[in-house]
Amino acid sequence: MKCSFCGNEIPKGKGIIYAKANGTVYYFCSSKCKKNFLKLRRQGRNVKWTKAFVEFKKSQAKKKAKKG
Repeated sequence: MKCSFCGNEIPKGKGIIYAKANGTVYYFCSSKCKKNFLKLRRQGRNVKWTKAFVEFKKSQAKKKAKKG
């Protein structure tokens, strides 16, 4: 299972599960990820310490290399 915010793998028996009233379920590896996602309303691809940021930047670099 992957963290909904940072994209890191969550080991079995660890992490936080958050279910919204509309039935959407989010998985978090830490309270840091939960606070950034829910309270601060940040996106993982815009925060430098996340795995999602690194993957997003790599994909952007590939697109840029193909263009020019």
